[in-house]
Amino acid sequence: MRPDDWYLTEDVDDFLARAGDFLRARPGLHVMQLTWAERVRKRGAEAFAGAPLFGVLEQAGEVRATFYRLPPGSLGPSPLTPEQADSLAARLAALGHPLRSVSAGHDTATAFAEAWQRHTGATPTIRDIRLRLYGLGTLTPPEPHPAGRSRVLGEQDLHEVMFWCGEFAKAVGEDVTINADTWADTRYADKRYTLWETPDGTPVSVAGMNPLIGGQIQVDVVYTPSHLRGHGYAAAASAAVSRSALAAGAKDVVLFADLANPTSNALYQRLGYRTLTDWAAYDF
Repeated sequence: MRPDDWYLTEDVDDFLARAGDFLRARPGLHVMQLTWAERVRKRGAEAFAGAPLFGVLEQAGEVRATFYRLPPGSLGPSPLTPEQADSLAARLAALGHPLRSVSAGHDTATAFAEAWQRHTGATPTIRDIRLRLYGLGTLTPPEPHPAGRSRVLGEQDLHEVMFWCGEFAKAVGEDVTINADTWADTRYADKRYTLWETPDGTPVSVAGMNPLIGGQIQVDVVYTPSHLRGHGYAAAASAAVSRSALAAGAKDVVLFADLANPTSNALYQRLGYRTLTDWAAYDF
């Protein structure tokens, strides 16, 4: 396989015209390609600190793999064979495209990290956090179900949304400033959020979901303050937002979970989520 088999473009519409059907055929495994392509399409390339780059591997008239590269150098490939990973690493290295990290399914990320080291000498370091990507089968309501109700947050609830997202970001160690001035440029701004409230109206847990993309919705941001855990609030919020995703027309619903947290992984499995792949990220 030659490195120049990869077609590269900075035009996200060109990328989606070539690879859209391929990505939508397995939306779960391509959730990050679909998500970031849509964000670039909606925000415009000028919203990023440099032009995002997209790539498509085509052979015999068929798309075999894709990738995106976001400034300043985050690579997100679709599932790759070791040979495909090597050809992509060779192409990007030859063009002088710097990379700071790669994030993908574990086998793909590892194959690319090893190939990038061969072609550039850069030393890959795997991140401590290990994720698992889940896809929803049949949604199963939690039992026992906590008392209370779900409430979808709207534009009038922006202050509350920013508070909950800020608490979530602190809990996961994300280096981001969330306030009225920065909100629109954060990854949280394009989501819709659902709160779980106790019978007296006290908010106790939040769950968010990304927009419908390619027939799929990703549940992203599930958070309960530490002193409120153990009461089933996260399960109720997750079930409510998953139900909202299905009602919004999603044929597929996916989410990531930290493998270091057995409680959340068990929770999602009880709700009907099934493993799609394990995820890994390497820094260079």
